[in-house]
Amino acid sequence: MNRLILVSGLSGAGKSTTLNALEDIGFFAVDNIPPPLWPDLIRTLEEARIQNLAIAIDIRSEFFINGLAKNIEPLRESCNSVIVIFLEAASDTLIARFNLTRRNHPLNATSLSRDLDRERLVLAPIRLLADTILDTSNLSAADLTKQLRSQFTNESPFTLRLVSFGYKYGVPTDADILMDVRTLPNPYYESSLRRLPGTHTAVQEYVFARESSNFYEHLRNTTLSFVKRAELTGRAGYTVAIGCTGGRHRSVAVVETMGKDLSPESDLQIIHRDLCKPQIDRTP
Repeated sequence: MNRLILVSGLSGAGKSTTLNALEDIGFFAVDNIPPPLWPDLIRTLEEARIQNLAIAIDIRSEFFINGLAKNIEPLRESCNSVIVIFLEAASDTLIARFNLTRRNHPLNATSLSRDLDRERLVLAPIRLLADTILDTSNLSAADLTKQLRSQFTNESPFTLRLVSFGYKYGVPTDADILMDVRTLPNPYYESSLRRLPGTHTAVQEYVFARESSNFYEHLRNTTLSFVKRAELTGRAGYTVAIGCTGGRHRSVAVVETMGKDLSPESDLQIIHRDLCKPQIDRTP
């Protein structure tokens, strides 16, 4: 096993957000599996060639917490890296979060404040073992996600997908935003361009005639604005679908040009969904 991250902390401090963030960057995430089963889990995952594992353990595993140290030490020998993260927050913040979600504390024994006090006491041994202690009192879920991604991956965490498509084949169902470029000049009606794809320079020059430049700039700036907002809120990626009638000329040309303009901004994927669809020549 390459990397093992153990995630623990107070209820409401962000364990689920942390586990989701680690899963998004390639960790196999498991919630609250008993520590005595960890070695078997690691062996099973190694057989499946899974090298990064994140395990959450919390107050629900109270029976195992006092002996947690003896379960962790053998893992340090079998894993290249073992990191323990402990998440906490001020009681007032945790109470406000519970009130917002209207969920009960896992202990649900007395008042919420007393349950939190007992939880701090029970989880104290894990806190002492922690390599990283994160106070999330002033962190949003997006802030926490961004911090974790920055700490545990060297790769760009955000992927921008630009998808060209033809409306006559249906709109992509997985797009975050749809943009319609059917008002741009259509190369289909130029016999010399009809059979050329939107990746061809001649088609792009036709589509981006002088009267179209302002429209394209608006599309590009709007796309960039949406992408920046998505990245700031902790999204791992964003999909922009750009459509014309057949998905062969205008939308392809716009995606290709926008990809060149925005490539320094993020990890970029370009997909021409309908470019290879059979084209029917309706001219006499």
